[in-house]
Amino acid sequence: AGKVELHGKLIEVEHSVPKRQRSRKLQIRNIPPHLQWEVLDSLLAQYGTVENCEQVNTDTETAVVNVTYGNKDQARQAIEKLNGFQLENYSLKVAYIPDEMAAQQPPQQHPQGRRGFGQRGPPRQGSPGATTRQKPQSDVPLRMLVPTQFVGAIIGKEGATIRNITKQTQSKIDIHRKENAGAAEKPITIHSTPEGCSTACKIIMEIMQKEAQDTKFTEEIPLKILAHNNFVGRLIGKEGRNLKKIEQDTDTKITISPLQDLTLYNPERTITVKGSIETCAKAEEEIMKKIRESYENDIAAMNLQAHLIPGLNLNALGLFPPSSSGIPPPAVSVASAAAAASYPPFGQQPESETVHLFIPALAVGAIIGKQGQHIKQLSRFAGASIKIAPAEGPDAKLRMVIITGPPEAQFKAQGRIYGKLKEENFFGPKEEVKLEAHIKVPSYAAGRVIGKGGKTVNELQNLTSAEVVVPRDQTPDENDQVVVKITGHFYACQLAQRKIQEILAQVRRQQQQQKTLQSGQPQPRRK
Repeated sequence: AGKVELHGKLIEVEHSVPKRQRSRKLQIRNIPPHLQWEVLDSLLAQYGTVENCEQVNTDTETAVVNVTYGNKDQARQAIEKLNGFQLENYSLKVAYIPDEMAAQQPPQQHPQGRRGFGQRGPPRQGSPGATTRQKPQSDVPLRMLVPTQFVGAIIGKEGATIRNITKQTQSKIDIHRKENAGAAEKPITIHSTPEGCSTACKIIMEIMQKEAQDTKFTEEIPLKILAHNNFVGRLIGKEGRNLKKIEQDTDTKITISPLQDLTLYNPERTITVKGSIETCAKAEEEIMKKIRESYENDIAAMNLQAHLIPGLNLNALGLFPPSSSGIPPPAVSVASAAAAASYPPFGQQPESETVHLFIPALAVGAIIGKQGQHIKQLSRFAGASIKIAPAEGPDAKLRMVIITGPPEAQFKAQGRIYGKLKEENFFGPKEEVKLEAHIKVPSYAAGRVIGKGGKTVNELQNLTSAEVVVPRDQTPDENDQVVVKITGHFYACQLAQRKIQEILAQVRRQQQQQKTLQSGQPQPRRK
């Protein structure tokens, strides 16, 4: 028997529920407090259609949700598989909620509403457990650039002013005075809740304005925000729509530094906002809201992957600049779980792989960059060889990028290519970048990738949400290899590649064993 809490009452629930009391509704308790919603969503979706999933407010540190499945059978499967399921060292507890109780009064809807699986809305704040405690600090700090001559006024006598701001806004503020010696501007990093960051930003703008008046400084002092390039494409939006909307809504003029100013060591762009203090402060809220949203979507997708791709070191992705720039590496649980499962067994070098990625022919210039700068930097950054094959013909819509390197290099190189296509607006703001990748597998192993009656390939597609096709009747090439085609957004495509490489490694190991057996003594070959 288990206890279920519903509307503040504890109710005994039998696990061996008589059939007539079985329902489509389950309560799941002991959910890790920092678990991303997306991870929970994908876990629940494995057992059927989730019609509803609502958080129940509790005083426990772990989170509790009530879930409604499409039918009783799906709920039964979920309870069998998820009760006692280990998630980040927490053991889930699942019980039925009998129909008549659930009908009495609906549980409190999640304050931000429920994100349906198909609809993309802003992510719910962080994780299920976050709603019960104080507003969490945002993982994305606000980074500002201020003219060097105002730094003294912002710090104040013996640091009094800056201490005051941190206290008032409950934030941690770093003024990077040592960075860019002799530069006309210095970066400031503010860690706080989104509201805390905005208040601190406004106070700093007011201090600069007052200091400018006192020192008869007459030039306009715009607000300058620094943001990682990975998030800027989504801030701008297709044909600049998102940015235009922020300008109109806040009555400001916003410009963004060009891509050419980026280097691998400085992945940030400068967003310059001109207007009054009031309007600039409004614009800051909107800009950072968009950037935090992009960051949370990326982290959610990465958390999901880290559960599924063993041996992936998230810090190596280069999504986040080194921590001096204030973005912490993703949640520890992910990084440590990934670090613990390093790729190759027994300390061998990870094997080099070759992947053919197909990109829009029009995007080739953007990937190569001026005088080949971008592709060279990319190759160095990822530790992979990256070549672009000649066009198949004059009207070819796609071009093939040949990427050679171990798994982590593949992840970094492909990730950057996907990101670049998004930034350069080859895909719309609401569109996921979806590309086709080909990997070659030995023809004798193709059957293993397909599985009996297509079972393996179907499981692969369900697990990764990528489309995986092994075209039939292929003639193997001179190395006796055939092509597997994988189409999907970045994480889906990566996951499918990793899973297929796992299958191939298994086939290779079995072949090795057979060889050793045969060389040891003649043995009848087992079918």
